[in-house]
Amino acid sequence: MDISLLAFAHILVAAAVCWLNFIVIDLIFRLPAGGGVVGATAIGQHIKERGGSLHGGYMMGNIVSSPDASAGTLLASCGVFIAGIPGGLLATLLVYIGNRICHDPGYAGTTGCVTATCIVYGFTLLGFSPAEFIAGMVIAIMTIQGISHRHSSRLLSWLWKVRGG
Repeated sequence: MDISLLAFAHILVAAAVCWLNFIVIDLIFRLPAGGGVVGATAIGQHIKERGGSLHGGYMMGNIVSSPDASAGTLLASCGVFIAGIPGGLLATLLVYIGNRICHDPGYAGTTGCVTATCIVYGFTLLGFSPAEFIAGMVIAIMTIQGISHRHSSRLLSWLWKVRGG
């Protein structure tokens, strides 16, 4: 297999793994339940007014307003890229501090950073590069925040209902 094709396949796998990591953690920490930090409620209401789902909008607002599991996953990937597991753990500390600065009452970002550190490092043992996870996480974030707020908020709201929200 050509190296560029292999890297592309790795990035797609990394995107799927990162997406699952941060979405599952954010759902566990109840980000769609309501605006947990300043600005999240306003973003949720804005998305609802534009044809999206309120609970998905709340989750998207929480993602924008405070370091959540998506930020934790991205920063952990960068940390592991720079310094292996210690880099991922340093990223975790920085996300924790960021959550406290934002008066975020939860620990989704910190948890996402810890799990991502383990995931990214584990995948390096299978031949993946942390850089592929950085690219994959950017793709994962874009599917939620960058393509269609209306559709992604509806998907998040549906997942919230499946979770039993």
